Amino acid sequence: MKLKSQPEDFVVDELTDFQVTGGSFAFYRLEKSGLGTPEVAQAISSTWNLPRDAVQHGGLKDRHAQTTQHVTIYRGPQRNLEDRSFLLTYLGQANRHFVAKDIVANRFEITLRGLNSETVQLATERLKNLASGGIINYFDDQRFGSLGISNQFIAQPWCMGDYERALYLAIAEPNVHDRPREKEQKQILRDNWNQWIVCKDRLDRSHRRSIVTFLCDHPTNFKRAIALLRPDLRSIYLAAFQSYLWNRWVSNILEAKIPSDQRTTINSLCGDLIVPNASFNQENANIQLSNWSLPLPSARQKSYPADTVEYLMPILQDLQMEPHQIRLKFPRDTFFSRGERAVWLEIKDIQHSFQEDEQSSSANSPRSRLDLHFSLPRGAYATMIVKYLTNQDSPDDQDALLSEEAMELETDTTLKDIEPT
Repeated sequence: MKLKSQPEDFVVDELTDFQVTGGSFAFYRLEKSGLGTPEVAQAISSTWNLPRDAVQHGGLKDRHAQTTQHVTIYRGPQRNLEDRSFLLTYLGQANRHFVAKDIVANRFEITLRGLNSETVQLATERLKNLASGGIINYFDDQRFGSLGISNQFIAQPWCMGDYERALYLAIAEPNVHDRPREKEQKQILRDNWNQWIVCKDRLDRSHRRSIVTFLCDHPTNFKRAIALLRPDLRSIYLAAFQSYLWNRWVSNILEAKIPSDQRTTINSLCGDLIVPNASFNQENANIQLSNWSLPLPSARQKSYPADTVEYLMPILQDLQMEPHQIRLKFPRDTFFSRGERAVWLEIKDIQHSFQEDEQSSSANSPRSRLDLHFSLPRGAYATMIVKYLTNQDSPDDQDALLSEEAMELETDTTLKDIEPT
């Protein structure tokens, strides 16, 4: 199975009812292909000579796709901007920034190529389930792109006060998505960890080198050094860990509540995740998936549904943590999200068709393509639908995962005056 053989195989259209009624915030539609959202935001900021964080958006859209989304710029230019890889269209003025909650849904048009007869049969059967029901609303692997080869989440030692380990994971640990230059920079840090002057001399100008510059003067103050990580990256690290806990929690509950002959699994960076199969019937089950939600685990969550805590605790115990430790003591401007996530995901307006895939077929090995159209609410992952339908990972999607690639957009960052503690 091939996903994203070409950008037009994965089309995402962000839907919103954001109001343009006047104000100080310029509102735009962003159409792009071949670039991630952070890269485009950086390009816009550079072209219009704006601060790096001037371009605000509600979510990240994939690099290897044709996507449409919306952005705002405080006192931004009231005109369009066109580049070979993106088009920014001015839509009017608003009284605030566009944020994630302004996204009503995302409409997807996806083409899966190179399907053999067995995969076509499986997808046909599971499409019936999607049309009549839905799927578990797990976070997909894009959420866990910051996870390095140790499989330890950056936020876990951070929560426990091990700032050196957290910083090491953030700036030095290898990641399977690292580009060649990124691998070299991380290798310098691993080979010379704690020899900060040596590291500074050998590293390229970057966000990473700025942190090392601070450590040259304060060689053991990892607590303050980790606060120099970019705020957007800090949020991503926390979201990855929190999403992992939520995924494993839901999967544990489903494993206990759904009989083994009524469930199957989807492969994930979080491990195998339980999903109901075609024989599962909610009406006769001891668990009702529709209209069920679970809170995102964090110390800010004061209580959990009583009949679910027993399935969360073993996950935390394996990490040698307690619920009250899912928080950062420092820096104080970085928090785990608080809220609930629907466990059951209904797919809206799903349409599909199978036909011969001329790109992948040969005389001795015919292949099919599957064209899918559907809508998902904000925060849901279309690639989970692909995994469910094909029982396969989507390797071509891996470039959408967050690695330290975003750091490479930075030049040498000016360090704030931070007094060591």
